[in-house]
Amino acid sequence: MTARRSSLLALALLLAVPAIAKDKKKAILPGYILQARTVAVVIDADAGEPLDQPNANVTARENVEKAMMQWKRYDVLMDGMNPDLIIVVRTGNGKTTRPTIAGGPIDRRPGFGQGTDDTIRIGAQQGQAPPLSDPGAAPPDRGPHISNEAGMSEDSFAVYRGDVTDPLDAPAAWRYVAKDCLRAPEVTAVEKFRKAVADSEQELQKSKKKP
Repeated sequence: MTARRSSLLALALLLAVPAIAKDKKKAILPGYILQARTVAVVIDADAGEPLDQPNANVTARENVEKAMMQWKRYDVLMDGMNPDLIIVVRTGNGKTTRPTIAGGPIDRRPGFGQGTDDTIRIGAQQGQAPPLSDPGAAPPDRGPHISNEAGMSEDSFAVYRGDVTDPLDAPAAWRYVAKDCLRAPEVTAVEKFRKAVADSEQELQKSKKKP
């Protein structure tokens, strides 16, 4: 009898495992991401432009901005306009180190125009945008120079809260790292972020319906 009860208990536990896994809740994004209305996309301050692709990060930023405009959930602002969220992008090339051009104005844009199928965005930045992290912790700008950059080998997309002091000194609220995830036309990083936002809102709705 004891052996039979043990076998039944073991079987019950095995049957319960899928139910437990199925009921596992998805991670919910912070409320300030779900409530945000504006966003700015910037290039990682530590990223240089690859010598063999000098516009790689600039192109990645534009790809993300256009994808965010097509989403229509957030208004995409110019740098330095106090957005609710800041998205930091950085390209990779599959290698942990690569020669780059670092420093200076290579990623700054005095004026630009962007368009989607039904949206046109034209802007001009007046002067240099204020720093997004404590300037005392950063080395002085030596101007454009050749650097052997070390870091992540894949594209990176990170979301930070924007309406705080030195926003990039805090941990990212959401991050996605994958090969070519900043490349158009898919811009996979934005699609993954959209899904994370949608999943979070669904989980919140479920929690509200529970007694």
